This record gives sequence, C-alpha cells and structure tokens, in this order.
Amino acid sequence: MTPYEAFSSVDMRIGKVIKVEINEKAKKPAYKFWIDFGELGVKTTSAQYTQLYTEENLIGEHVVCVVNLGTRNIAGFASEVLMLGAENASGGVVFLKPERAVTLGQTVF
Repeated sequence: MTPYEAFSSVDMRIGKVIKVEINEKAKKPAYKFWIDFGELGVKTTSAQYTQLYTEENLIGEHVVCVVNLGTRNIAGFASEVLMLGAENASGGVVFLKPERAVTLGQTVF
C-alpha cells in the first residue's frame, strides 16, 4: 500500500455535535457525543474533552471525525467514530474543526 492509499483508507468527515452527556462510567472524565453527519446519519462516540469544554459549549460545534474504524465499546457506550483532537500545553484536549461552515458529512481530504 502506498502512503496515499493508506491516507485514502481513512474516511474523515465533518459532523455537528447535537447532544452531549457526561460518561459516568469512563475511567477518565469523558463525554458521550451524538454527532450528525447529514446523509450518514447520527453517530456516537465517547471522548475526553471535559477539561476545556462544558456540555453546553459543545452543542452545535462542527467537528472532524474518522467514521470508518468500526464500533468500540467505551465504558459501556458505543463509540462509532473517532472525534479528532490535539492536546494543548496544559493537557486539555482541543477538538479539530473546520474554520468555516461546510456541509455535514463532507469528506475531509
């Protein structure tokens, strides 16, 4: 597999956070997310964004997610996508988002 083929196998899409709850069963503080991907539907994930964001701050945010990694069970919750982020200097996780509005479900390339 060439490097480009490897990159192309990762399906990254733009979604919109529509619901957030604390994941009380998680070992480390985390939220449960429901993310709308337009024609792909609503998918769920659990992620550790609690240090920098409240549940209310996340509703309506556009996010970048990998949608083709399969489903994992994270602390009793189905995680169907990987919401991409990066750690800042203080150890908080910052979510990745497009700098302008794009169509939900749009492919990231």
